[in-house]
Amino acid sequence: MQETWAQSAIDSFIAAFNAASDDHVPELLTRALTPDVVFWGPFGRSDGIDAVERFVCDMRRHPDGPGTMSRCSDVDMPGEWARYRWLYRMPDGSRRLTGTDVVHLRRQRIDQMIVFGADPGSSES
Repeated sequence: MQETWAQSAIDSFIAAFNAASDDHVPELLTRALTPDVVFWGPFGRSDGIDAVERFVCDMRRHPDGPGTMSRCSDVDMPGEWARYRWLYRMPDGSRRLTGTDVVHLRRQRIDQMIVFGADPGSSES
């Protein structure tokens, strides 16, 4: 049961990257994240949904066009923590980034997220 709502929160977060327009991003993130979410991303720590929204929208505004984010593993959830692998493709279909996120869930939403990303050509992917 826990994995079901964890997967729902994670998939809503991922859907924000793939939304039809930036106008849909806040709604998807509100479904996925607590208002006080702590996001450890590639540029350090960010606090709150607004900071995560800025990160997502910046990715969507890549000079080569918006990419596509997808979850490429099951959600593994031991207790209140979960992890999953993801893939970010550019508009031409090339793999831009891969990674693993570790999330903590509270009240069926993500309240902490740690992003581990790498270039798909690196030995870390």
